[in-house]
Amino acid sequence: MTLVLSPQGDKQKFSTIEQADHWLRRKWPLADRKRDAAIALVEAAMNCLVPVAEARRAFVSAAITAGFRVDRKEG
Repeated sequence: MTLVLSPQGDKQKFSTIEQADHWLRRKWPLADRKRDAAIALVEAAMNCLVPVAEARRAFVSAAITAGFRVDRKEG
């Protein structure tokens, strides 16, 4: 998944759950409940306690709240 980070079109591709976890914990611009929920679900998915799709949905929700958007042009 690729997120568009800025109005100028800066992008960041996320290809592993570990990368998503790192961004949520270290580089996320907004600390809120959606981010916290995404962190919890990403961690649970890394421990095989929830499906990765559930963590992905939480990550996308947190991204939208943080002002990012999913790049729909990604192949």
